[in-house]
Amino acid sequence: MISCGEPSGDLYGGELLRHLRPRLPGLEVFGLGGEHVLRERTALLGHVRDLAMVGLVEVVRHLGTLRRIFNGVLEEVDRRRPDLAVLVDYPSFNLRLAGELKRRGVPVVYYISPQIWAWKGWRIREIRRNVGHMLVIFPFEQAIYERAGVPVTFVGHPLVDLVRPATDRAAFLRGAGLDPTRPVVAVLPGSRPTELRYNLPALAGGIRLLAERRPDIQFLLAIAPSLDPAAVRSALGPVPVTLMADQTHAVLGAADLGLVVSGTATVEAALLGTPMIVVYRVASLTYALGRRLIRVPHAAMANLIAGREVVPELIQWDCTPARVAGESLRLLEDTDRLARMRGDLAQVARSLGAPGASERAAEAAFKYYLSDEKNIDRKRGYM
Repeated sequence: MISCGEPSGDLYGGELLRHLRPRLPGLEVFGLGGEHVLRERTALLGHVRDLAMVGLVEVVRHLGTLRRIFNGVLEEVDRRRPDLAVLVDYPSFNLRLAGELKRRGVPVVYYISPQIWAWKGWRIREIRRNVGHMLVIFPFEQAIYERAGVPVTFVGHPLVDLVRPATDRAAFLRGAGLDPTRPVVAVLPGSRPTELRYNLPALAGGIRLLAERRPDIQFLLAIAPSLDPAAVRSALGPVPVTLMADQTHAVLGAADLGLVVSGTATVEAALLGTPMIVVYRVASLTYALGRRLIRVPHAAMANLIAGREVVPELIQWDCTPARVAGESLRLLEDTDRLARMRGDLAQVARSLGAPGASERAAEAAFKYYLSDEKNIDRKRGYM
């Protein structure tokens, strides 16, 4: 079984399954995911669009739906008795699921570590109890699990293989109705409706101010597959932005600067070497509670990996239209700073590992499946 509760997890889980199938002919998969997992012939019990949410307030509102999906997964686990469970990120849900799977004797591989180095460090005890093998994608995570006595493999980041810009930037921009000789700002407002609701107003306001001060700037907004383009356009209002669906990498690769909501898109921008400003807003109550627990000095993954601020962050009350526009203008008009940022991002990208992360993750999951003593006779043909 597989459990992916967010769009990024669906992408990574789908790639893992794609590389796992050649190792296990006749593999049957069920669980939670989205279009990428579904493409790998998975019997879905729940879709990421019903699972992906941000913040305490949103989770509380949807507890009934989450509980129903959780119980449905366990009913199917009891019926089908899977040989292996792969849980992808989504820690509040998946760590609880790992405990139930352990009680049922189902071996668990966890792919994409919860951010225990940022907050909720006590989860390491829960992981040690219930997770058979942890697959991590950031280099600094391996030592954390080794110190805690959790079997771990650093596989590298799957996006190293998946992130590719448009082959011809000028042709891509002309196809979008833009002028390749004028500056381009990419806007990535997140992949969840809740992220859109909290972050798009400040981004849209910043775009309006930028357009007034610099009419030569062009704006491209990348719409995640999990979002409704009509809803995005409606939420934006009358701002001069061209919307592009399902072309995040091309949009980021063509941009001189990105306005990026913190999350997977910041890693994509780093891999593409696109200078960015990272923004993030959540519900006030969620932020007030969360800031007491967070133990790291940065929100942007590029800054965390670098160990210093290489890209600006506008978080919560700092994320205003005026700040978005002002920081963008300062960057666009400082070519030396942009060049330094590109160099720093190239260094961050190199630290994410070599190509082949999804294949290495599939190989690690396969080896753990073989090492588990359950049904060892049936596994001899793969050994």
